[in-house]
Amino acid sequence: MVAKVLKDVIEQAETWPQQDQEELAEYAREIQARRTGVYIMSDEERAAVRRGLAQADRGEFVADEVVAEADKRHGL
Repeated sequence: MVAKVLKDVIEQAETWPQQDQEELAEYAREIQARRTGVYIMSDEERAAVRRGLAQADRGEFVADEVVAEADKRHGL
């Protein structure tokens, strides 16, 4: 029964707006990661990591004071 519901939802999701489809895909990735221990990044996440690595390569880091203040706010 559940398999049929999932199949129907996936089929219907193909007609959803792109943003809703992406949200469903993200939920599915999170569930799969929890089950397998392997998380597969989305294209957006992969691009964000590349941007962050490029910033680090250029020596663009947040000031220590800003990090310390954030840690303080979060009780670290």
